Amino acid sequence: MAEKKYDVAVAGAGPAGAQCARDVAARGYDVVVLETEEEDGFPQTSNKSTGGTFPSMMASFGVPDDVVQNFTDSVVIESPNSHYVQEHPGAVLDFAEFKRFLVEDGRDEGAEYLFDARVSEPVVKDGRAVGVRYNGDEEVRADVVVDATGPSAALAEPMGVVDLRRDRQAIGVEYELEDVSLDADGYADLRGAMMLRLDHDIAPGGYSWIFHTGEDTAKVGVCYIQNEVHERRADGETVDGYLERWLDSDPRFEDATRIEGRQHRGSAHVQPPESMSAAGLMAVGDTVPSVDPVWGEGIDKCMRSGRVAAVAADACLTEGDFSADATARYDDLWHERVAPNVDSRLLLARLLYEVSNDRYDRFMRDLNAADDETLKRANEGDKRAMMKLLHLRDVPALVRVGKERLVG
Repeated sequence: MAEKKYDVAVAGAGPAGAQCARDVAARGYDVVVLETEEEDGFPQTSNKSTGGTFPSMMASFGVPDDVVQNFTDSVVIESPNSHYVQEHPGAVLDFAEFKRFLVEDGRDEGAEYLFDARVSEPVVKDGRAVGVRYNGDEEVRADVVVDATGPSAALAEPMGVVDLRRDRQAIGVEYELEDVSLDADGYADLRGAMMLRLDHDIAPGGYSWIFHTGEDTAKVGVCYIQNEVHERRADGETVDGYLERWLDSDPRFEDATRIEGRQHRGSAHVQPPESMSAAGLMAVGDTVPSVDPVWGEGIDKCMRSGRVAAVAADACLTEGDFSADATARYDDLWHERVAPNVDSRLLLARLLYEVSNDRYDRFMRDLNAADDETLKRANEGDKRAMMKLLHLRDVPALVRVGKERLVG
């Protein structure tokens, strides 16, 4: 296999890499995916996503219902003393089953998979990526190389495509629990819901969640960004410690127990992308990064990034042009189809994580008073709609965020 040259080589079998391979193979090209994990039991160490997504993603990418743990009817946002409910259909995926589906479906389209292949660096010739080096000195050659290695950015970083900053890295841990009280007194009804909670006592500078996975089971987790906001509000506890503290203090978990073998942890970066491609190379998924900066949803954006990378790869292969200008088509498509208004949404995210718990309670009142169109446009990054949800008391937080943006 190492002597064969491919049209496209993808490093990483996560949603972005596997989706890119599916689309490239469906176009009739030779594509190989290199994955660090062994095939037996895949995925084990990379089973990190909460798996919350929406039916639009499933329909767009042909994802079957049998990888869904639970279809939900609403999205709930909680603050320490209030909440907001919006009726919106969703789906909580079994992330491991979802990843296995993408691999098998890609194989059915003709993609080859090379497991137990730890990618170390790109093979570069005359400034262009022409392959992937893995497991020491083994190589795969390809006309187009796609980095889907996530935060490690094993190929994109050496080529100067990304510079992922530790102070923009979000870390999270999640347990799957049973015997959860999903309709507890004093709280929103979380039966058939995906809930996000803004509360610095639980997740300083971040958020926590409860996603109903059926009957009395749920995914419960904590995530925060390791930046100055977290440091200012934190008390030195680890992310695991914050989750344990929440489980011990919230009455919804009084009788809950952890489901053996169902613990997940991972990381992603929340920062603006500087570039996404170089000659012969494109970076997708969390390598860019592509996680939603406001609510943390990453599956849809990762899948979209894999799809537009396949479109750009098709154009490069059709024209026989693998220069930086040719692969830069991917950058344009990413900003158009994956994360439009990303800068505005990053600003909203930093403001959300900056303000106090009292402001979170006021934010719930604002959400309940706002019309659906304002909420929709604000969530899409529309600045006028965002301003309607701001108050004079938010000025100090806006100033701090502005200063941080100028410095960082």
